[in-house]
Amino acid sequence: MTEAAANPKVDAFMERADRWRAEFEALRAILRQTPLSEVLKWGQPCYALNGSNVVLMHGFKDYCALLFLKGALMLDPKGILIQQTENVQSARQIRFTALDQITDRAATLKAYVDAAIAVEKAGLKVDFRKTTEFSMPEEFRVRLEEDAALKEAFEGLTPGRQRAYLLHFSSAKQSKTREARVEKCIPQIMDGLGLDD
Repeated sequence: MTEAAANPKVDAFMERADRWRAEFEALRAILRQTPLSEVLKWGQPCYALNGSNVVLMHGFKDYCALLFLKGALMLDPKGILIQQTENVQSARQIRFTALDQITDRAATLKAYVDAAIAVEKAGLKVDFRKTTEFSMPEEFRVRLEEDAALKEAFEGLTPGRQRAYLLHFSSAKQSKTREARVEKCIPQIMDGLGLDD
């Protein structure tokens, strides 16, 4: 297979990369041997099939990773796919802390990318949990019952934005903190914005 065209924006990303640069170069070489097109999404190299994002390459303090956007639908014969947190429903990562972890497993990584491409070509969709399946903190439930406009604004948000708020509110251990988070977020909810907008 011929190598896919390099994207100048990804070239610039690679030039700026201090941490994980060698690892990114090795991952990019594997990814460019696929039919995926190279783009920059969310400030990270992303590889797409017919406009649909399939795999993202990104780095953190302790590791760099390939993030398979529909990784939950992939088989994992080597047991290397990681669910980042319990609330991540679709994406799965393969993490690396050294270059040899990539070079020694290049064939395996290519097979996982091919599997992700097959999932995308098959048109498979992740069956996301409904927002109603997420726990709603009592402090927020009470506010919604008291304020019809807030309830309407919250219900008008996308399901992803609703879940982000519910997870943010629920993650606080103390009721006082949950109440403070709800109060702080009400203006954003009323403006139709998500937690990170």
